[in-house]
Amino acid sequence: MTTNEVPDSAHTRPAGVSDETVAALGKLSEALEVVENARGLLYAFHRLTGKADLALGEAVIMLRDAGHSDLADQLDRNIVGRNVIEGRWTFQVVEDYDANYYQPFVDAERDARVALVEGKRHLFEAEMKEQRRTAGQRHHESRPGEAHT
Repeated sequence: MTTNEVPDSAHTRPAGVSDETVAALGKLSEALEVVENARGLLYAFHRLTGKADLALGEAVIMLRDAGHSDLADQLDRNIVGRNVIEGRWTFQVVEDYDANYYQPFVDAERDARVALVEGKRHLFEAEMKEQRRTAGQRHHESRPGEAHT
């Protein structure tokens, strides 16, 4: 059996760890992945809101140049640079999310892995891969190995 036909030690369950523990850590990892996705959407919201504010600023200039100073002044005063949440621009929302939810979640997930499985990541998925792959079949290797020619 070649080395790429068995999981590497980073993805092998430590001795004495139960199926229930691996499943629970897999669910915790799944939850963190959802948080990672939510964080990405929050950053997208941040970027898109900033892009909209800059485009709005350009629209204000164009309206003013087109002779619509009253409307341009109203938009400039009421919308350009406006907080998205009371007292906050989106960067402040992102910072609060990162500090008060995201980072504690990341730390808690890591701490659980360290306490229960020597810090190993993705054990549930690694074991699922071993159950689902076709051993010995090209493109079904357990891990990267020697290049095939």
